Amino acid sequence: MDVKELKFLLKLLGKPDYRASITELKPNSKTSASERDRICRQLRERDLVGYSEEIQKLKISPAGESLLKLDPAGLPVTPQELKILQACQKGAITPGQTKITPAKTRQALIDSLAHRGFIEPVQTQIKEVWLTEPGKEYLREEYMPLGAGNLTMTKAMLADYLRFLRKFLPRELQAVTTSPTPATAALTSQPGRDVLWRVSSDEEILQIIQDLDRQLGTDNYLPIFYLRDKLQPPLSREELDQALYRLERQDKIELSALQEVRTYTPEQIEAGIPQDIGGRLFFIIVT
Repeated sequence: MDVKELKFLLKLLGKPDYRASITELKPNSKTSASERDRICRQLRERDLVGYSEEIQKLKISPAGESLLKLDPAGLPVTPQELKILQACQKGAITPGQTKITPAKTRQALIDSLAHRGFIEPVQTQIKEVWLTEPGKEYLREEYMPLGAGNLTMTKAMLADYLRFLRKFLPRELQAVTTSPTPATAALTSQPGRDVLWRVSSDEEILQIIQDLDRQLGTDNYLPIFYLRDKLQPPLSREELDQALYRLERQDKIELSALQEVRTYTPEQIEAGIPQDIGGRLFFIIVT
């Protein structure tokens, strides 16, 4: 790992939940935006970071072209999505050229169409970056500076790294067995919450998903924002996302993207899990 890659990760360590906008993660003031993005993509190839992207330029796909030839009355798209497909029939366009407003709604529609394969990204921009579990493990257990030369970093970077490492000192790990942690502490009562849950395993999170689905009548399509409201805090956003990914890998749940954004508020949509391409993962389906 070169110095700039290390500094990129150290910058990330100083952000809440090790997650930040790409614009906040320049290794130093002289790093260009293109070099910053290149560093980020290289780190992602090694699974040390993850990131979401925003489509900056799009074109219609063969599947989208075929869809436009069908009877308009039976198309599996909304009128606004249809407008986007029609706008890019003649070639690649920017999101603004679709004439859909506001911008947040427009981007959600574009992401949904890309996720279903009706449009293709021509140009994307990294938006939000986060440290992955392998990235945490690498910084905690594997990283070792090698070679000659000086490693210049700010005191803030060093402080963030030391704070990160101290979370895993034996003394702290011993304390975990005798005091609550984010994964085992009881959820404190909050307005609108009438149940006190203890979260100590992925199995209990699965049970909470099933109970919420039954209570809310969501027919095994539980929107993620309900689960976040129940479990954050004590879990962080990243901890809950990782738990859902583990349950999905175990074939206990499926995570599905949102297709019809008009039904939900921007805050509820934001609670979904961002993907590199396509819409956010929004629904939890117990398999």
